[in-house]
Amino acid sequence: MKKVRASEQKRNQIEAILKSGSREAIEDLHRLGQEKFWQELLEGELDEHLGREWYKRSDASRQGYRNGYYPRKMIVPGGTLNIAVPRLRNVKEKFTSRLLKNVVDIAERVRTVALEAYVRGLSVRDIEQTFVTEDGSPMLSRSVMSRVASRLHDEYLAFSQRDLSDLDVAYLFLDGVYESVRRYTNGQALLCAWAICSNGTKALVHIAAAQAESEDAWVSFCEDLLRRGLRQPLLVISDGGPAVIKGITRSFPKANRQRCIAHKLRNIAAKLPRDVAKAIIEEFKGVYYAADRATALVLAEQVTSKYAAQYSKAVQCFNEDLDACLTHLKYPVGHRRYIRTTNMLERTFEEEKRRTKVMPQHQNERSAVGLVFAVLHRVSKRWFKVSMTPLELTQLREIRHLVCPSHIDPSYISYRIAA
Repeated sequence: MKKVRASEQKRNQIEAILKSGSREAIEDLHRLGQEKFWQELLEGELDEHLGREWYKRSDASRQGYRNGYYPRKMIVPGGTLNIAVPRLRNVKEKFTSRLLKNVVDIAERVRTVALEAYVRGLSVRDIEQTFVTEDGSPMLSRSVMSRVASRLHDEYLAFSQRDLSDLDVAYLFLDGVYESVRRYTNGQALLCAWAICSNGTKALVHIAAAQAESEDAWVSFCEDLLRRGLRQPLLVISDGGPAVIKGITRSFPKANRQRCIAHKLRNIAAKLPRDVAKAIIEEFKGVYYAADRATALVLAEQVTSKYAAQYSKAVQCFNEDLDACLTHLKYPVGHRRYIRTTNMLERTFEEEKRRTKVMPQHQNERSAVGLVFAVLHRVSKRWFKVSMTPLELTQLREIRHLVCPSHIDPSYISYRIAA
């Protein structure tokens, strides 16, 4: 058999199947036909490389001779083929098959499709059952999928180390999400930052793992953004967590802070009876949605005097951090709907949770960060732009001048401050 070309061996196997007349062998016939076709192409490439056909002698100007085969599996559309790749010895130029390179590209595309399916909701077991050969065996094993999924963390590392100095961030959003990870009793905290830039684009800025949403974690997160060149935003939007507020105060000392109104209204509603909560919340909401700050303060005083005696806890919650809840009123009217809440973050987290709910828990922090980043990054590419009219940009520059008078760079809304 060593003296018979691999393509001839495939032809003999096909003839044996045809002679048997077995109907069950039709799939084997189809597979062997493909293998024979590829085998002949490879041997033709080798003949071209050597400059002579099988059993032909070479002239004195050419060197090299055939040295058998080595087995190789090829992933092609429809299944996996077993082929024998020819080997050479004593050649000046190494033989590299152009056909096999293209097949490798096809296999790489299969892995890319599998990776995107994994990011969009299929579990590893689902992928094993989806990408199968004609005989039902998986094309991508668990170990292969593990290596493919590790690419997500490589993507994250490149993303988390990129330079941020070119981002002209007008509005920065900060929030955290928790994922179930082994050995983390209350879940792994993932701190996230989004931005609306002066050109109207929305961008995912950063994501990082932390043990919890502590002050140290948020300060470290924000300082990492500044270390990588992020300029000071005009406004930072977050919930009312003390840790994130301290992180904002320390890292963005001159930026305005906006308290998320959606979180605030939920906090107030929790302190009201269910039968009246909806109607009263509408009055509190009227304060936050006022046309300007002066009107909002008048309405706030009226609501406070109206409900202070009957619902003191709710009124106390309303008055806490009221200034931060009204900060958005000093910004352009067309932007207020985007900057008074962290809803953009919340909706993105919903997309992320729909993906991660198919797995009971992540194996480790690395896999959690990689998958969550991949989901959020792909969702962020579908975000719509925010309108930035010349008048609105002029208003933002005036606010910037009030916040940081020393900043004179006209090409940026964001600014730098001395260390």
